[in-house]
Amino acid sequence: MKKRFSLIALIAVFALVVAACSSDSEETTTTVAETDTSVLDLAVEAGQFSTLIAAIDAAGLTETLQGEGPFTVLAPTDAAFEAAFEALGITAEELLADTDTLTEILLYHVLGQEADSSVVATLDGQEVPTLQGESILVTVDGGTISINEAQVVSPDLAADNGIVHVINGVLLPPTVAEALGVAAPEETTTTTVPEETTTTTEAPMDPTIAEIVVELASADPAEFTILLAAVQAADPAVLDALSDPNQELTVFAPTDAAFEAALETLGITAEDLLASEDLTNILLYHVAPGVFLAADVVAAAPIDALPTLLEGGTLLVQVVDGSVVINESATVIQADVVASNGVIHVIDAVLLPAA
Repeated sequence: MKKRFSLIALIAVFALVVAACSSDSEETTTTVAETDTSVLDLAVEAGQFSTLIAAIDAAGLTETLQGEGPFTVLAPTDAAFEAAFEALGITAEELLADTDTLTEILLYHVLGQEADSSVVATLDGQEVPTLQGESILVTVDGGTISINEAQVVSPDLAADNGIVHVINGVLLPPTVAEALGVAAPEETTTTTVPEETTTTTEAPMDPTIAEIVVELASADPAEFTILLAAVQAADPAVLDALSDPNQELTVFAPTDAAFEAALETLGITAEDLLASEDLTNILLYHVAPGVFLAADVVAAAPIDALPTLLEGGTLLVQVVDGSVVINESATVIQADVVASNGVIHVIDAVLLPAA
C-alpha cells in the first residue's frame, strides 16, 4: 500500500514571517554590505536561475541582494520563467526592458527577513508581506507548500545574508497582474461572441522525478549526469517508473561525486557500470514505493527495513547527529526535492544491495 507522509518540516519554512503578518507597516532600511556567500551567489552557483539573475541585474537589485539582509528569496527556475513568458505572451527581452514592472515582480519574491525551517509553524491560509508591499498567500495541501499558485520544490538553501527557497512558478503581484490583464486563477474566464465560455485554469504540474534529473543534469554546473546515464542504460522499466506521473516514489539520488567515489572503490569505470547486469538492481535499490518526506522519516527513525523497488531489498534509515543516514554509509545532504510523482532526497554515496 502506498503511503504519503505530510511535510511538517517544510511548513516551517515560513515560520519566522508570522511577525511580519501582524506588525505595523513601516519602511525598512537595508544596509548594503558585502557578505561571503549571498542569496544571489547561491542562485548563480545553482545554475538553474539564469533568467532570475539577468532580471535582478536589469532591475539594479544586484547590490541589494548581496547586502547584509537578511532576506528570504523565493526563486523561480528558468523553466518557471519560460512558462510565465509563454502564458503572458511576452519575451524575456520585453520583461527585462520594462524595469519598473520587473522591479515590482522581483521584490514580490523577497521577504525582508530570513525564514527557514528551524521553527515549526503552520501558516496555511496566511498572507505574508513582501518587499514589494503586497502579500503572498501561503497554503499547505497534502504535504506541499504553495506560494500563491507556485510550489516550493527545494527549500532551505542557506546563505550568509538569508535563505533561498526554489519555486516552480513566477509570482505576480496583484497590481501587476491587473495591469498586464492577467486574471486571478479562480476568476479566469474566456469570453467569446455571441456566447460566453468559461474555462478553468489549473496550476502547472510539478515535473516528474525523471524530468528533475534531466533538468539538473543539463544545468550549469551539472549534477546527476551519471545517475541519468545509468537510468537511460538500465531496464526501461526504471525510466518508465520515474517518468510516470501516477507513481508515488521516494528516490535516494547519489550525486556525481558519490558515483565517482563508488567507481574508484569498486575499481571499475563508468562504462563498466553502465554495461553491468547489476545496474538495474542497483537503481531499483535507491527507490522506495511511497512518498517519504524528510520530517516524517526523522520522526519514524530508526527504520530497520524500508522496502525498495528491488525485490527483497530493504534500507536501514537512522538519524545520526541530526542527519539522516541510509545503510550507515550514505547521508542525505539535500532533502525534499518534490516532484509530481514523489520526492527526491540527495545522498552522498551510492547504495549497493547485498550480493
